[in-house]
Amino acid sequence: MPELIFPGPEGRLEGRYHAQAAPDAPIAIILHPHPQYGGTMNNRVVYNLHYAFHRMGFTVMRFNFRGVGRSQGEFDQGIGELSDAASALDYLQAMNPNSKHCWVAGFSFGAWIGMQLLMRRPEITGFISVAPPANMYDFSFLAPCPSSGLIINGTADRVAPPKDTHALVAKLREQKGITITHEEIEGADHFFRDDDIHMKPMIDTVQAYVRRRLTENTR
Repeated sequence: MPELIFPGPEGRLEGRYHAQAAPDAPIAIILHPHPQYGGTMNNRVVYNLHYAFHRMGFTVMRFNFRGVGRSQGEFDQGIGELSDAASALDYLQAMNPNSKHCWVAGFSFGAWIGMQLLMRRPEITGFISVAPPANMYDFSFLAPCPSSGLIINGTADRVAPPKDTHALVAKLREQKGITITHEEIEGADHFFRDDDIHMKPMIDTVQAYVRRRLTENTR
């Protein structure tokens, strides 16, 4: 899988790019957890999401936010990271101008950034938010949430407690015109540490959801 260096708002950004042969393949970007707590594009959840989307026929890109790995710049409290994500999506779209579907997936801090990106980019047709930290960040900007998506978390998550995720889902479900699907992985912590019991069911759930959405062609 080719390493990618592309221009970001504060200099170069480092990524990994996995293309499909079909020029009209759907595209997806995957966003990693908090840079100041060890989050990188090689995080296990991010890595597994990347390959899950590729198996489903997507051209996929994941990248390091500013100040992580070989990406230039410094952590910017989410403001600059949102600009990084927008630049990554611009780059991915420029390389895949014939793509008809565009998805964003994020884990933890990356889920918060991904859902902000939804508000800026009406062309995003679906989202995956894994363990969104609704206890740490304000998600009230999702008014209205512009596209349907899947929110998935573990029942034993102590970093982003399930009760806060439930409240976020309930608020989003009050909105008309979109469908928020919510799934929980029994016994999983924030990081889905056990590959067989937690990570695999999470990825299987994501794949089943995305495959269904691709056949429905709904927002």
